[in-house]
Amino acid sequence: MSNTLDASGAGSDAPNLDFAGTTPYEDYVQADVLTHLQHLRSDDPGEMVFLVTTQVMELWFTVIVHEWETAAKALREDTVPVAMDALKRSLRELEALNASWRPLAQLTPGQFNAYRAALGEGSGFQSAMYRRMEFLLGEKSASMLVPHRGAPRVHAELEKALQEPSLYDEVLRLLSRRGLAVPQEVLDRDLSQRYEPSAEVEAVWTALYADPDAHHDLHRLGEVLTDVAELVWRWRNDHLVATRRAMGAKTGTGGSAGVAWLEKRATKNVFPELWTARSHV
Repeated sequence: MSNTLDASGAGSDAPNLDFAGTTPYEDYVQADVLTHLQHLRSDDPGEMVFLVTTQVMELWFTVIVHEWETAAKALREDTVPVAMDALKRSLRELEALNASWRPLAQLTPGQFNAYRAALGEGSGFQSAMYRRMEFLLGEKSASMLVPHRGAPRVHAELEKALQEPSLYDEVLRLLSRRGLAVPQEVLDRDLSQRYEPSAEVEAVWTALYADPDAHHDLHRLGEVLTDVAELVWRWRNDHLVATRRAMGAKTGTGGSAGVAWLEKRATKNVFPELWTARSHV
């Protein structure tokens, strides 16, 4: 990263310390912007960690969306190795995202209530970047665009994501191009609707897993998608546990159903046939 300086900062191998304006590091990372985005709304010292952790989560959402969009494009172009690389990177990023719950996981109701009022009607379900993650997983819902009607750029990005194929749609299209019997009605479905499991798609994955050597790269793709799905499931469960500890079964911020909604989400698997096919192999 940098050379170690002596007390004077001198030496033939010392880094350049004299810049006319901001440092090249600052120009690239924009650290001054990032570290001055924390505008606290209460006097409670615990609000800072809640706010920063939430902002860090948003950054990880942004990276993961980038990876999954990269993977979807690569699958569309039949470049499976590029898609695999992006998906594998997203596994490490999902692990880091999930670890973001640790600073919040031990919040007591009293600690959370100390600054909860500062959130007003703010709630995580209003996160546009998280919504784009969900859309890429096939969890489409036009109603989730409604909170963003007042932000034209964000709304347009979500509308585009709603209408585009999800990551899983691109996977199924790839399987079809490889000669596997993905039904036409699945391929031609309304992409703005939530993906619903298909018995025929389950049979495709069952056959592929029963003979992995026949389509070795597709078998490996199925496994990395299963890794993604598992980490998404862990994210939802960690969210549920942290919320349950902090506020029990009370109504969530922004009028959301809180724990009841999260419990429902935690029971659902993304890429569902990859899980159910395992019972038939």
